[in-house]
Amino acid sequence: MAENQQLGGQQYVVLPEGATRLLGREAQRTNIAIGYAVSSIVKSTLGPKGMDKMLVSELGDIMITNDGASILEEMNVEHPVAKLMVEIAKSQDKEVGDGTTTAVIIAGELLKNAGDLIEKGINPNTIIKGYEMAAGRASYVLNEYAEPITLDDDERLGNVALISVGSKNIGTNETRKYLSKLAIQAIKQVAEKKDGKVVIDKDFIKLEKKEGGSIGDTQYINGVLVDKEVAHPGMPKSVTAARIALLDQALEIEKTETDARIEITSPEQMQAFLQQEEKMLKDMVDKVQKSGANVLFAQKGVDDVAQHYLAKAGILTVRRVKKSDMEKLAKATGAKLVTSLDDLTKNDLGFAGIVEERKISGEQMVFVEKCKDPKSVTIFLRGGTKQVVDEAERALNDELGALTGALEIAKCVYGGGSAEEYTAKQLRDYASDIGGREQLAIQAFADALEAIPKTLAESAGMDSIDTLVQLRSRMKGKEGRTYGVDVLRGTLGDMKKLGVIEPLKVKLQAISSAMEASVQILRIDDMISSKGSRPAGGAPGGMPGGMPGGMGED
Repeated sequence: MAENQQLGGQQYVVLPEGATRLLGREAQRTNIAIGYAVSSIVKSTLGPKGMDKMLVSELGDIMITNDGASILEEMNVEHPVAKLMVEIAKSQDKEVGDGTTTAVIIAGELLKNAGDLIEKGINPNTIIKGYEMAAGRASYVLNEYAEPITLDDDERLGNVALISVGSKNIGTNETRKYLSKLAIQAIKQVAEKKDGKVVIDKDFIKLEKKEGGSIGDTQYINGVLVDKEVAHPGMPKSVTAARIALLDQALEIEKTETDARIEITSPEQMQAFLQQEEKMLKDMVDKVQKSGANVLFAQKGVDDVAQHYLAKAGILTVRRVKKSDMEKLAKATGAKLVTSLDDLTKNDLGFAGIVEERKISGEQMVFVEKCKDPKSVTIFLRGGTKQVVDEAERALNDELGALTGALEIAKCVYGGGSAEEYTAKQLRDYASDIGGREQLAIQAFADALEAIPKTLAESAGMDSIDTLVQLRSRMKGKEGRTYGVDVLRGTLGDMKKLGVIEPLKVKLQAISSAMEASVQILRIDDMISSKGSRPAGGAPGGMPGGMPGGMGED
């Protein structure tokens, strides 16, 4: 129905037919319920004992994963608040590459606890102020709690990598250790020190995947793997001591931008015209040859005639290479990307020990290996099925994100819910010092952080209430600050002795993202939807947020 209002006894229409509106407390209740419902979906995936989700697309494609960002992205939610919750996972994934589930769970708990306070008559603005104060204090506490980690600390880096993939279904523990070793090797290779800080660009670690073999066949390549084949069958398939040219210019005769007509009145003129075209292509190839290059990667096309001359010159050529791969090749080999053949000199060439075309699972791929000090490397993922390879890729992305986050801030905290429980304890002490109604919001923030150890206990089959009580008791002693939930043994354990550590950056980003999203949602007291037929809080099938019916949980 259209929205009707009255002013001075005169009725007028504000919203169009079919539009819906939720006001005040009802809008807040609906938004909080939707936000909590989304976080509840990914809650059971947390930790090494977390369960997987099966997602089926409209086309019937299957995804089996427990990666929070992947689940929420594939769910195709419709409700605007549900979309905000998905954005939390996306921003966490882009910023640090790990901790997406943690961020969404904390956001859901913050909303739920805020809902309880609103029902008790606490103003949303008071709650928002308390949450902002709590988030600031939590960041300070975590920085004090954290311990240093360096690029040379192989043991701790290994623990960070292993913990980040603890929940991923990627084979045995040995397989996880093997992938972690490859991730650390790649991170160390591309890491650069600037102004005393470690700078890592994850984009220069290429993850190439191909079904076939097993995860144990995954290999580290000290260079770049290009998913293309050699352009001409007459070219060499393998070149050692490769001198590599990178070209962002088409080895083709360009068409004029204006319409032109050439009149040819005799066979001799036709022959001369064709010979001139051929000569131009040969001159292009001569320029490549003159530079001393024996391998050419072209970002654009290479004419068939040019391919013939390149083959005669013994120059291995790969054409139509992606721009991102060209950038990685430049970083790995030291070559400069040249936009004009006239500028190509031997100083622009890069080096690789070997460039070779190999057949992998029936497809040709070009390996650029044994580079001197590559600042771009490749991890070539293998696996029995597409689903296995995709999950291994998600696991490696998490590992690389966690390692990058740990080294950029150079600090880590203890996992198993230990960092969250310690922070929650400090926040409760802080709340009593603050006083006023804001202390209730700060205590609610502390309760939200405790959802992490509570969820870990539930997934391990432990009694969550008993676990939380015991953990709080442990935290009272100084030696208990490193205790958390040992999900593998189903008890409390010293995370320091067990080597369960996580990057500080992941925790800080998770708390920051969760607080900002929950505050944004709590500020809404009026929802106007012009889409019409569906109420603002509903969705098909009675599921909040429009969750697809093709998803089987756990």
